[in-house]
Amino acid sequence: MNAPHIIGWGHTVFGKHDQVELEQLIRDAALPALHSADVQSKDIDAIFVGTFNGGFVPQDFSASLVAVAIPEFRHTPAVRVENACATGSAAVFAALDAVESGRVKRALVIGLEKMNTLPGAQIGDVLLKCSYFKEEGGKPGGMAGVFGDIATEYFSRFGDQSDALAAIAAKNHRNGVDNPYAHLRRDLGFEFCRTVSDKNPSLAGPLRRTDCSPVSDGAAALVISMEPRPGTANVRWRARAHVNDFLPLSMRDRTRFEGAALAWSKGLERAGVSLADLNLVEAHDCFTMAELLQYEAMGLAPHGQGARIILDGVTAKDGKLPVNPSGGLKSRGHPIGATGVSQHVMMAMQLTGKAEAMQIPRASLGAVFNMGGTAVSNYLSILEAA
Repeated sequence: MNAPHIIGWGHTVFGKHDQVELEQLIRDAALPALHSADVQSKDIDAIFVGTFNGGFVPQDFSASLVAVAIPEFRHTPAVRVENACATGSAAVFAALDAVESGRVKRALVIGLEKMNTLPGAQIGDVLLKCSYFKEEGGKPGGMAGVFGDIATEYFSRFGDQSDALAAIAAKNHRNGVDNPYAHLRRDLGFEFCRTVSDKNPSLAGPLRRTDCSPVSDGAAALVISMEPRPGTANVRWRARAHVNDFLPLSMRDRTRFEGAALAWSKGLERAGVSLADLNLVEAHDCFTMAELLQYEAMGLAPHGQGARIILDGVTAKDGKLPVNPSGGLKSRGHPIGATGVSQHVMMAMQLTGKAEAMQIPRASLGAVFNMGGTAVSNYLSILEAA
């Protein structure tokens, strides 16, 4: 199969790294990626940097920071890509286009973000730029407020789903304990996630703190090539899809991720597989409500019935289709520009048998779903062991 391969990767620990400069984050992700791919800087034909920024840091022109961090890249073409919370996957897909065209033999993708640079309220204001600002700007709670409204409408139509959201949070926190790169490595348990308390307050609508991904700093990197690395396990794309939807929620049914559903149907069709063929999924659980809606978008459950998927254990690590064995954004963290790249790294580790305690036995086919905003920009990768 003439398909692009992931031949190397690197990943920083996600967390609060307010004293770590962007250049250091770049080095800490990119250099291990080059090493694991057994290539040098001179072997990279182009660099694709995914970072949202939006006001987190004063430095823009981010792609040019790579050569500051790693001077050997002084004359290597580099470009920044941005697409809200799907920025990392947008950078990955741009690199795939370049290598598939034949213009680039090997591409380096770096996703990074420093978010813990501002007070909490200002962070919320920056993240609201991922919504339709004319209608949703100024929403109390930032994007948590937006997803809180989605959850409120879903609950109104289909009943209280608090047990399901708490179960999703508990699952992902439990999985994150085994992820050495995760921001939050604590098994909080269902009861803690289900109960409103001083340590788990209500934030927006029915969403509690445990329903929201943390504000994280970090970076991840991939080396992508049309040629597999000889003599070692590789990962290749079987198919991919990118589907957009309306930015304003007022133009959509807020209880459905229709663009995500279309991305899933297109990606699975192009791959020539069904959902039942997948061994695992890394999904975009920026909020537990988002993971619930993705169960329905990917076809695990009909509209309004996503709760039974988590409550029946279907997406548990030992379930029929494990979702987010890495802990997902909820536990691993969500540095905006790094997230999509990180998801692909997590999947590459699984498909090469290098996920250690996170490992899903005999994983050979998996999917990565990364979305920008409220399922506005939807990216799906179907990846397989090569």
